[in-house]
Amino acid sequence: MKKDVRQIRKNIAKRKKEHPLSHSVPDKQVVAPFPQEEEKHGYLPFIPSQGQGTSPSSRRESFAVTLILKGILAGVLFFGVSMIHQLDADWVERPKQWTTQAFSEEFPFASVNAWYQNKFGSPLAMVPNQEETEELPAVLPVNGTVSQSFQSNGEAIRIAANEKSEVVAVEDGTVIFAGKKSDTGKTVIVQHADRSKSIYGYLTDIDVYQYQFIGDNHVIGQFDPVEGEKQDIYFAIQKNNQYLDPVQVMQVDEQP
Repeated sequence: MKKDVRQIRKNIAKRKKEHPLSHSVPDKQVVAPFPQEEEKHGYLPFIPSQGQGTSPSSRRESFAVTLILKGILAGVLFFGVSMIHQLDADWVERPKQWTTQAFSEEFPFASVNAWYQNKFGSPLAMVPNQEETEELPAVLPVNGTVSQSFQSNGEAIRIAANEKSEVVAVEDGTVIFAGKKSDTGKTVIVQHADRSKSIYGYLTDIDVYQYQFIGDNHVIGQFDPVEGEKQDIYFAIQKNNQYLDPVQVMQVDEQP
């Protein structure tokens, strides 16, 4: 009997060596993950699939698909707008006219400025005027005589000045252009409240900047007959895309 017990014990010990029990293997340390933002707000945690979308090739494929979809949507939108623009239906005609008018007409900066000044008592400007002086309307933009009439070119008059002089605006408004033009050199264009424009060309220097609000008799530049490109100043008035005779508008006496 004792021999049988010893034999059984030997067999058990042998099996333990050949097949160790699970409790003999040390357990791995389990680290509890921190809760995700989704879990804090009552949603299920986001578990990304292993190996999906992490390789460079999959990222390139995803970018290419997104780019193709955006191109298709842009093409559909472009052709859709083109087809609508070609329709002659009444409900399409009004938006077409409004769009064409909005892009073709000049924005009335001076009119908005005049409304703002009447409403709030000061001109609408990004930089306030440093000098608050009483100014009177100018008859001519520069001291001189009319050397070339409006009838000779149908566009502007030419004013001759014998010495270096300041060029002033004949009426208050907003500067919509201050730079160099191919036909009139250094030029300043002022838009007025009635949507007319006064144009001053062949200046020697420019003393204003674009979108600046200026008052009557405000100095917009300098003219020097010695240093200037021309001996005379170019002065024109334009309204509704038509040139007006400044002599009649300003009631200027021409040179005899």
